[in-house]
Amino acid sequence: MREQAIKEGFTPLRKAATMGAASSAPPAPPSIAELRIGDMADLRGQDLAPLYKFAEDREEIYIQRLREAVAIKGVSAWVDHRPKIVEMLEWAKAWAEKLGAVEARFVENPKKGEDPTLPPLLLITFACETERPPEKVRTVCAYGHLDVQPAKKADGWDTEPFELTEQPDGRLCGRGASDDKGPALSWLWVVEAHRKLGLKLPVRLKLLYEGMEEYGSEGLPEFVAKEARPPEQRIDEQKKEITLDFKNAGWLADVDHFCVSDNQWLAKTTPCLTYGLRGVSYFQAIVTGAKADLHSGVYGGSVHEPLNDLIHLLGTLRHPPKHGGMHHERIRVPGLLDDVPPVTDEERATYATLDFDVGAYRESDVGGAALERDTKEQLLMGRWRWPTLSIHGIEGAFSDAGAKTVLPRRVSGKFSIRLVPDMQPATTEKLVKDYLEAQWRDVVGSKYSLDVSMIHGGPAWVSRPEHPNYVAAARAVEKVYGKPPDLTREGGSIPVANWLEDATGITVLLLPTSASNDGAHAQNEKWDKRNLVNAVKVLATYLHEISRLVGPRPAMCKCAPPTAEQLAQPGFFQFAKGFKCKCEI
Repeated sequence: MREQAIKEGFTPLRKAATMGAASSAPPAPPSIAELRIGDMADLRGQDLAPLYKFAEDREEIYIQRLREAVAIKGVSAWVDHRPKIVEMLEWAKAWAEKLGAVEARFVENPKKGEDPTLPPLLLITFACETERPPEKVRTVCAYGHLDVQPAKKADGWDTEPFELTEQPDGRLCGRGASDDKGPALSWLWVVEAHRKLGLKLPVRLKLLYEGMEEYGSEGLPEFVAKEARPPEQRIDEQKKEITLDFKNAGWLADVDHFCVSDNQWLAKTTPCLTYGLRGVSYFQAIVTGAKADLHSGVYGGSVHEPLNDLIHLLGTLRHPPKHGGMHHERIRVPGLLDDVPPVTDEERATYATLDFDVGAYRESDVGGAALERDTKEQLLMGRWRWPTLSIHGIEGAFSDAGAKTVLPRRVSGKFSIRLVPDMQPATTEKLVKDYLEAQWRDVVGSKYSLDVSMIHGGPAWVSRPEHPNYVAAARAVEKVYGKPPDLTREGGSIPVANWLEDATGITVLLLPTSASNDGAHAQNEKWDKRNLVNAVKVLATYLHEISRLVGPRPAMCKCAPPTAEQLAQPGFFQFAKGFKCKCEI
């Protein structure tokens, strides 16, 4: 099979040889210059220079549209504002219909029966307009969310958060400008540019918009699982071949490439492609005492206090900084780091070329926070490839202004662990629960009950930057920005990447269009004007690069999964990892 792949223009994964047999640690990414381009078809294509100028000329129009979108206060965490999310989705649907979408429809949230306030999902399809036969037309599905995080001027904003404000330095400040209304809506302006200029849309473009991402994407994983329903295989006796019947297949079944633009660059001016994310396990530890809160003066000293006991327990999770070592080395849960793959020399070397300034990161990105380490390599490893344990707060404890002398009856400590490849939420859950229950019994010695549970968990996600989906994106970025993108991982979690890949077997690309200092979720969130325009250019170019890929469409695969014998062959798993099947290789 390797020989066949090479014959078809695929360069085997040269990094695979460095991977240990017992570890699935992702190999270090190659530079863009090393990525294969032999899978590109005729590169003449359509001239996109007019599209670039068109986007530049419409900067003020794009700003005005973003201003309209930001003004719609679709905060998913504010239940009484969820009708505004529907309004935002209707706004996008109206634009899709105006631009000639062959499909623009709402689908009821699969969990609406449990929560009637949940907004629907919006599905949009634009037809490919080239002369290619339908079976040769690739389908790209772009995901975006149109809900936003809570924001109030009193939180520390310099301007009203739901009024897009243009600053003299080119910042467009407003909640959702960068996360994710600006990038998500740019796909519509890509289609508009093709319409206005008489260019043919080179692929079938599907847009999947949701309105609950900032509140856990309620209902989305159920939708993805249902709509990934594969086509039926039928045997054409006359032609002696297998055909695929998509009649009863799911909405996602014909997708060849997924693209998500819902994260940020590593730097402020150098674009990147993201090929890895950490997972997360989020925990709560509940301590329950008396039937009601008690007065600390009247009853203090005569009763055990749940909050004190909880604080002692949370303090056992990590060693203090005085202990020394990096963040992950101070985690005290036994066995938690056992599945973390070691750093290879090859991986370590890749950090040297990334555009990352430690001083600027300290002063601008994290606002003067004390850093765990002072080298680029150590800081990025701490953000990307090592697990973390962070305590977030205590529910039930007094936190308002003023002074309240109360002994809370019930308190819940919230903390999370960011997972890296090879760590699994289920294993992490057992390790944490066993450890805390032992500490509660043997160290804290509380007289009250403890209930530890994992609220939600999802594994890390790692893709392969050698994949054609990434190659197409890298070429697009270089054409627009004049330099290749950095290949990066990220410390946060974007669960939809896992959901889409797990359900469909199709590679997901993370193609951010936002700078590292955009301040998603923070005060004064912004999107730079240059990125507002360049997003249209990059996403449009990406679609054209996708259309130039040769070889079988991933969605049209008829291959059986690899056999046990093939998987047992030395090197086969490393060679095939990240691809849907033998056909796609």
